[in-house]
Amino acid sequence: MTVSRVVLLIVFIVTMYWLWSPYWDQSAQLNSEKDDAIATPDYIATNLKQTQYSESGQRSYLVEALKMELYQQLGFSHFSSPTFTLFNGPQNWQLSATEATLYENNILILEGAVKAFNLTEGAMINQINAEHIQVDIDKRTMRSDLPVEILGPHLNITGQGLNADLNTDIIELINHTRTIYYDQ
Repeated sequence: MTVSRVVLLIVFIVTMYWLWSPYWDQSAQLNSEKDDAIATPDYIATNLKQTQYSESGQRSYLVEALKMELYQQLGFSHFSSPTFTLFNGPQNWQLSATEATLYENNILILEGAVKAFNLTEGAMINQINAEHIQVDIDKRTMRSDLPVEILGPHLNITGQGLNADLNTDIIELINHTRTIYYDQ
């Protein structure tokens, strides 16, 4: 192979690289834009206060949050510092957490310093504390597999896991750890 052929081959390779490099860069940018589009919220609200009503016109729940991001294609909304108040006649509960995710099927997942307050006067259980609680808003049930603490006016119960029916105020610990009763 002569020197002129080697030089011609190098010029050809450099020219082809120069001609095709914009195409490679463009396809990489399109792929990264597609990935970003999936993770970008369709709507962002700050200092949100929203009331949801049932089909019969009754208040179902009230949500207040510092920030809400709606991901419509993915089917969920993400909340920062939310407070959900579930209305169920005389059995009303207020739930707060560091963050929450509400799915289209009305499943609410609360995470980080979750507190559930029973708004019913004179109830045996006033508050439930956990790090993670899943709430079915339509059925008015709560569940968790992590450690929970249940507080009442004269008791403190700790355990691992929880199943609760907010319609009937029946709360079941999956694995009971300790109960402390206080004098009245």
